[in-house]
Amino acid sequence: MNLQSQSSRVLQTDRLALRWLEATDAGFLHELMNDPDWLRYIGDRGIRSVEDARNHIANGPRAMYARFGFGLYLVELKGTNAALGICGLIKRDWLADVDLGFAFLARHRGAGYAFEAASATLDHARSALRLDRIVAIASPENLDSIRLLTKLYMKLERMVKPPGETREVGLFATSRSFAG
Repeated sequence: MNLQSQSSRVLQTDRLALRWLEATDAGFLHELMNDPDWLRYIGDRGIRSVEDARNHIANGPRAMYARFGFGLYLVELKGTNAALGICGLIKRDWLADVDLGFAFLARHRGAGYAFEAASATLDHARSALRLDRIVAIASPENLDSIRLLTKLYMKLERMVKPPGETREVGLFATSRSFAG
């Protein structure tokens, strides 16, 4: 897939625009991936500098866009284009299904942005990408994410241990029909 010919905006909602991550988003991604809650619930990805974040964008989300046509997207507030967080779809080697992922900076939590972005992402997965099942993983202590996944009609199926990790996470899944 030619990344240059693709429009970077993937989705929009009433309040949000979701678009492909660009190298210019490295400063924001560096801040997000070093947020205390990211480190606690998602884990330390070794992003110590803006340059590390730029490399992560190239080798993570941008590579996934090229390979699958989807990935994690930057979530912006319409009108201001303020970066709020990330939300999108991830194909992990160790999971059979595509995974819904999201993370927002603390100052943008509690306003419904994660639910709005995740709902739009699931709709896109079903209608445009024709995916009939989506999973998500969440640390058992991450009660906010678990509440959001439940609100999205995702149910805990089992606990799994990601490769290289010492602790298990909950594997949540949509039903085949994306309904409760």
